[in-house]
Amino acid sequence: MFYTTQENDHGLRYNPFKAIVSPRPIAWISSKDKEGNANLAPYSFFNGMSDAPPIIGFGSGPDKMGLEEPKDSLSNIEATGVFCVNIVSDNLKNQMNLSSKHFPHGVDEFEQAGLCKEQARTIDVPYVADSPVTLECKLHDIITLPGTSKWVIGLVTAIHINDAFIVEGKLDVTKYKPVARLGYKDYATISEVYELERPK
Repeated sequence: MFYTTQENDHGLRYNPFKAIVSPRPIAWISSKDKEGNANLAPYSFFNGMSDAPPIIGFGSGPDKMGLEEPKDSLSNIEATGVFCVNIVSDNLKNQMNLSSKHFPHGVDEFEQAGLCKEQARTIDVPYVADSPVTLECKLHDIITLPGTSKWVIGLVTAIHINDAFIVEGKLDVTKYKPVARLGYKDYATISEVYELERPK
């Protein structure tokens, strides 16, 4: 098949684009507004952009579906300039999914999902205590994209790694099985890896 994205005339029941760009890592973003209200929400248009210095980016739409409110993560980051990226392990997938609900502003998703908080060290934001890896981030830039979404770029200021997942000097993702977004309502869990030597 072939279709143009301007016309979006794919003829399928569901838009295939999100399933094409997959698997996608999930940024479970924790933030706080200026009044101190904590927020937690997952974003699957996310990835690392650089390792020296470490920089990440994630895409956010502007509004909560079904509520006439802007997304709390985006509003909080714009207001405070800081946030955390919590990596979702397989044993946290249900809590992550619950936190994707569009709650009214001021509702604490940590409490809704029964999650414990820890306080970040380099920024004033809580993070998911049971997350295998957390990145503390300072806002570098927010880019307005064509359409209605924005791309948030964060400079990583500190990294938390659960020591149980470090094996022979490497972070072993098969120990905590990160969850990835595919398309539609589909997810995957990474449990096997293999190496490929780069050609010399």
